[in-house]
Amino acid sequence: MISLTIDGAVAVATLCRPPVNAINEEWVARLDEVLAEVERMEQVGVLRIRSSERVFCAGADLALMRALFDSAEGRARMIDLTRRMQAVFARLESLPKVTLAEIGGAAMGGGFELALACDLRLVADSARLGLPEARLGLLPAAGGTQRMTRICGEAAARRLILGAELVGGADAVGLGLAQWAAPAAEIEATARALTGRIADLPAATLAACKHCIDIARDAGKDGFEAELAGSAMLLAEPETRRRVTRFLEKG
Repeated sequence: MISLTIDGAVAVATLCRPPVNAINEEWVARLDEVLAEVERMEQVGVLRIRSSERVFCAGADLALMRALFDSAEGRARMIDLTRRMQAVFARLESLPKVTLAEIGGAAMGGGFELALACDLRLVADSARLGLPEARLGLLPAAGGTQRMTRICGEAAARRLILGAELVGGADAVGLGLAQWAAPAAEIEATARALTGRIADLPAATLAACKHCIDIARDAGKDGFEAELAGSAMLLAEPETRRRVTRFLEKG
C-alpha cells in the first residue's frame, strides 16, 4: 500500500494502492510503520510523499464506508479509524524530518489531510484538492479543520470547508495551501530538486529549525528560548563547526 525507498538523506514514501490510494485501516497502519522507520534513520533529513497512481489520494475507502455505514457498530468503527488517522497524521506533522507532499493528482478528504500534515506541499497545476466532506453531510475530521485553519487562515478555511470547494494548483498556492505549483509533467523532477536541495542541509539543523517553527504556534512555550537552546546544541555539532569554519575562511 505504501512503499519506502532511501536515497541518501531523502526517504521517499510512495502511495501505491490502486486505483486511488483509498484509505482503510491497513493503509493507516502501514503509514504508521513507514513513519516509525523513517524516524529511526538519523541520516535522513527529508521525507517525500508521492503517489504511483494518477491521483495523490482520493480519501476514504468507499467499499469500507459502504460496509460500515448502515450499523451503529460500523459507524463507531469509522470514528475509530478517523481517530487513528488523527494520531498518525499528528506523528507525521511532528516527525523530526522535513516532509514534502508531491501532489501530482487529486488530493481530497483524508488524502488532502495527509498533505496538510506535511511541512511543504508541491502541487501539479492540473490537480484538484480540497476537503469536500460537507457535500456528504460530514466534516473533515482527520485534522482537516484544524490544520487548514492554521495554514491558510480562518477566512480561506471557511470558504473551502463550508463551501466544500476544490481548487487547482495555482489557486492552492495563492490561498496558502501549497508552497509551489508546477506543470504535471514536471512535478516529479521539481520534487526531486526541492528535496535534494533541502537534504543538502544537515539533518540535525533541519530538525532543530522545524522544532522552533512548531513552537511558534504554542503560546505556552518560549520560542525565543528554544532558538537559543537549539543554537547551543547545533554549535556543538561537528558538521556545523565544519560549515562555519569553511564560511569564515572564505571571508
